[in-house]
Amino acid sequence: MEKDGLQGLNCPNCGGVVPVPEGQLIVRCPYCDLRSFVRGERGLLRYQVPQRVDRNQALAALSKFLTSNMAIAPAAARQARVSEAFLIYLPFWTVWARVGGWVFGEKRVGSGDNARYEPREVRVVQDMTWNGAAADVGEFGVEHVSAVAQDLEPFDPTELHSRGMVFEPVGSFREASQTADRTFEDQVRKQAKLDRTQQVFVRSVRRRNALVYHPLWVLRYLFRGRAFQVVVDGYSGQVLYGKAPGNTLYRAAVLVAGMALGAFLAIDAPAFLIAASDTEGDLFWVALALLVAGGGLMYAAYRAFRHGEQYEYRRGGSGSFINVAEAIEMVGSIKDIEKWISPLR
Repeated sequence: MEKDGLQGLNCPNCGGVVPVPEGQLIVRCPYCDLRSFVRGERGLLRYQVPQRVDRNQALAALSKFLTSNMAIAPAAARQARVSEAFLIYLPFWTVWARVGGWVFGEKRVGSGDNARYEPREVRVVQDMTWNGAAADVGEFGVEHVSAVAQDLEPFDPTELHSRGMVFEPVGSFREASQTADRTFEDQVRKQAKLDRTQQVFVRSVRRRNALVYHPLWVLRYLFRGRAFQVVVDGYSGQVLYGKAPGNTLYRAAVLVAGMALGAFLAIDAPAFLIAASDTEGDLFWVALALLVAGGGLMYAAYRAFRHGEQYEYRRGGSGSFINVAEAIEMVGSIKDIEKWISPLR
């Protein structure tokens, strides 16, 4: 277990023992008030994010969340009864770095018969940040948080334990650092915006590594005998993860509309295209693509109705009530659809 701070450093002025909280560079002598600068190997420092959101503000964020989406039961905001509201501190491996990368590949230019790929060399230089949960967060559903760089405070476990529940890190920072490197490389690839990538070289400078304890409000509430949970960022006040009862009327409307539109795309539209085509088979692949898209839409509508009894939200993604792209992928790959219709462009 980590200690609160080093206790063996003597004040150069009065000789008293000066505590050195982890991550703090300037310390104060509790006896003569002399300020001293700490030197030495810093290693992996620990910090904590200040708590700026109190209990009432977290409850206000919960109320706003329950009215934020039509997929949530309208009565949830009125009838929900909070059963628990407590503060926790979760540790997050965090990396800040100035990332530079060279991406070699090809960019598609032109269209139709004039389409071609031209070689490109793209340089990307950007400040990047990555963080990932350093503890088991399955119960809370928060894998990442918004990185805080300016307001970090030295890690003080005594203070954190007095405020709420503190989780200790699990695993090694080495694996987290490798994940951060892969994430930075993916971001460089996206910034390059090349259609074909052949080689990527990525380097990082001014790299800072730390273990950051982030405050989270865990709010548990009851709705018609069922228990739900919402997690609110204790620094920004944003909902990071939450579950809520689904809206039955909305589920039914999505099912009817999805089935109707899906049937039109899968049956009526292909039939009209084939009938209107002068040459048999001229628009066959377009009709087949519409058939796949219509089938995917109907499948998504069914999933929305079947699994929409509970709405789930995760910040950085979308609510899991309906995911049309995932449904289309279950029926046929979108890349395959593009390949089918590319000869007609």
